[in-house]
Parts: sequence; C-alpha cells; structure tokens
Amino acid sequence: MSVVVPEKLSTGIIGLDDVLGGGFPKGRLYLIQGNPGVGKTTLGLQFLLEGVRKGERTLYISLSETKDELEAVAQSHDWSIGKIEMFELSAIEELLGPESVQTVYRSAEVELNETTQKLLAKVAEIKPARVVFDSLSELRLLAKDSLRYRRQILALKQYFADKDCTVLLLDDKSSEQTDVHLQSIAHGVLTMEQVPSVYGVDRRRLRVQKIRGVRFRSGYHDFNLETGGIVVFPRLIAAEHRDPFEPGSVTSHVPELDELLGGGLDKGASNLFLGPAGSGKSTMAIQFAVAAAQRGQNAALYLFEESLRTLLLRADGLKQDLRKYVDEGKISVRLIDPAELTAGEFSHIVRNEIEHRPTQIIVIDSLNGYLNAMPEERMLILQLHELLSYLGQKGVTTILVMAQHGLMGSAIQTPIDVSYLADTVLLFRYYELHGEIKLAMSVAKRRGGAHERTIRELHLSSEKGITVGQPLTHLRGVLTGVPIPIETAIT
Repeated sequence: MSVVVPEKLSTGIIGLDDVLGGGFPKGRLYLIQGNPGVGKTTLGLQFLLEGVRKGERTLYISLSETKDELEAVAQSHDWSIGKIEMFELSAIEELLGPESVQTVYRSAEVELNETTQKLLAKVAEIKPARVVFDSLSELRLLAKDSLRYRRQILALKQYFADKDCTVLLLDDKSSEQTDVHLQSIAHGVLTMEQVPSVYGVDRRRLRVQKIRGVRFRSGYHDFNLETGGIVVFPRLIAAEHRDPFEPGSVTSHVPELDELLGGGLDKGASNLFLGPAGSGKSTMAIQFAVAAAQRGQNAALYLFEESLRTLLLRADGLKQDLRKYVDEGKISVRLIDPAELTAGEFSHIVRNEIEHRPTQIIVIDSLNGYLNAMPEERMLILQLHELLSYLGQKGVTTILVMAQHGLMGSAIQTPIDVSYLADTVLLFRYYELHGEIKLAMSVAKRRGGAHERTIRELHLSSEKGITVGQPLTHLRGVLTGVPIPIETAIT
C-alpha cells in the first residue's frame, strides 16, 4: 500500500520550512498562537507573499488591525502587499448595515453568524489558495460563549475542507486558559513565544505542537524578527549531518607544540585550551588557524570579547600572519555581541560557515563569553555538545578557549566544567622562577592517541614570536605556580 505524501506549501521562511519538513501540507487549517507582539502577523504576511510570488490568489482577513496598520508592518520589512487581497473589520461592518452599530439589541448569535457569512462570501468571491484570519480573539468576543465559538471554528474548518485552500488562524491567546478543543480542531498547531531577558534583547522561539500525518522537527527553535521578516534558526540535530572524512592530524607549524600533542590536534576533534587570562590560549588558537591558512585551508574565528583591531595588533606583535589571511579571505573573523545572541542563532551562524564555505578550523574565543551571552539558557551545555558533535561529524577541528579564574596554584578555578566535551585539553599555566613570571603548557588529555606527559615552557615575544621550549624536567611542582629545582629538592 503506497503512502500518499501531501503537497506542501512553502511559508516563505526558509528555516520554518525546514522545521515543517518542507512547509504546511496544502488544503488544511492551522492554528498559529502567541502573545501580542511575538510576530504572528509578520508570519501571516510572509505566508501570503510567498503565495503571491508563486502566482496564487491570497486573502488577509483582518479583524484586529486596519489596512493602514498592516501596510505599516509591510513597510518596516520593505514589502509591497498591494497584490494581497485585504478584508478588514470596518468593511464587514459596512456590509452588515447601520443596524449593526446598535449591538445592544442584537444577539451575539446573529452578530457572529452575519459576520461569518460576510467573511465566507468574500472567500467565495476571491477563491484564494491561501487565507490568513487575524485574529480569532475578535471572533471569540463576537461569540460571547465558548461553545458557540468552537462550533463556529469547526464550521470554518468544514467550509474550507473542499476548497483546496490553506488557512492560517492567528490567535493571541487572550482566553484565560489554553483552548485544547481549538487545538484539536486544527490540522496543525504552531506556538510562538517571546521570552524576556534580564539584559539584552528578548528571545523569541517557536514550537510545532502537532501536524497530523507529517514528520516535523520537534522542540523549540529560536527566531528573530528582522527587516525582511522572520528568520528561524532550526534546532541543530548532529545525527542528521554525518559526512565521512579521512582522519588525520592538524598541525600548528610549531614543531615543539606538535610534538607535545603527539603530532598535532586530531581532525574533527573538539579541543579545549584552558588557563588563566593572558597565559597564551588565544595566541595558540590563532596559530592553528594561521597554520591552516598557510596550507591553503579555511578557518573561522568567533570572538565574544576581543575586538578585531586588538586581535590583529596582538597577532602582528607576535609575528603571526593573521592580518594577511584575513585580508585574503582564508580566515574569517566574526565579532559576536553577547547581548544580542541566542544559542540557536549562534549554532546557525556556525552551520552556515561550514556549509557555504569549506572550513577546517573553528575557534570560539572564548567559551566564557558564550556562556555569559546566554546565562538564562538552561540547556546551553547540551546545545554546545550538539554543535561540537555536528562539527566533528563534518571533519572540522574546533578549538574552545576558556579562561580560568585566578592566576597561580590552587587559587585557579574553572567557571564550569566542560572538559568532558573536549577530545583534547591543552593546559596553560603561569609559574614563578628566579623572580620572573613564566608560562608553561601541557596536555591534560588526548582521546585520539598518545601525547607527551611533560610540561614545556612557552615564550611569547615580539622578537621571536611563539617559541615552545624543551620539557621542564629540571623542575618539580610547575603547576603549583612556584616550582622547585630538582637538585634543590633532592638536597
């Protein structure tokens, strides 16, 4: 027995089509619900504009906003909605006649029935392929009774059942509690939410609660209201992106560092560069990106804290060719504003980088900025794990830079333990010797194979750039911050 796959209509929103598995199944009635200001009207207009683009007849029935208000919304997005048929409440009142004004003598049933008849007469006249009702709260007020209201919605569904018309019912959730019966009538239900933030922009997200007989991407998906309409960032599912790649090592072109790592970082691995502020973490991350560019590969840096100007000046001072490869386009640098970001949007940005520009190295500097950008995100670490899994399956080597609190010894603390997410952990430390502050580095773990267990000195200077010294075998207690020479310890 063959399975009939319903034809789907694009919503005009690429990310939402992805969530819906291609769009709304054609010829059905859908409930779009959310509080005022969340973006329901914008979604409805985009849905109709997509129909206009495909040569379909479309109808917007506005019971809550005037045509001027809708045109103002369209202008804010640089849209022209002249080809969308508009039918607003004032036009309905004119059709009902002067007696409709004195509603105190008219029963709710008569008022609702006459209003609905005029709406359906307009639909019969235009014969649209797409219809948007905005919003159901006005029909709810006209009905004045929940049973009558539900019957009316059911009658609308039955009317459109054989009209080959796809209908979006916008609901501002003005009822005291969720109308489960209304959700059961609709073929599909999409909920839009606006979550306030303590600082920065509000977070908007949507969720498809149901679509009968169709697979869709469940869970919450972040979205933005931007000039040009709604942009949806589908939740990243790493298991859907398995690409085979040849294993190998990613070298830094600093022989001693590659030797310390047992040959370099592993291709497709996630790597954590961990240490106090100023200990060389970002510098070493940049070195891997520059080395990739020198091999003709692409790299991407995502900066949560440092400006591009500061980054380039620091790289110039250490004789790194970062500026050259940024200018050539081999290394892309993206500055992330922590107050304007959601986890879903960040994952979408990284995914676009990988899918539109083959990239071998991704640097996130720093993980502290990523965590601070979304402090109220409950499942942030889980989303980070999904992002790292996705990058790993694409063969991309990821470097996470994370600053620890404190400078030396036991006073150093990690804000959150993410070491289990990393395949390799490169540890950076300060230590004092002969009245001078020095830098040391070591590999705490590497899942991909053997590595040196030694601790090596790290030099950063404007004369020689990056220099990794020989193992500090003559010292004991380097990680405490105040090591003791082996000879002194023995005596």
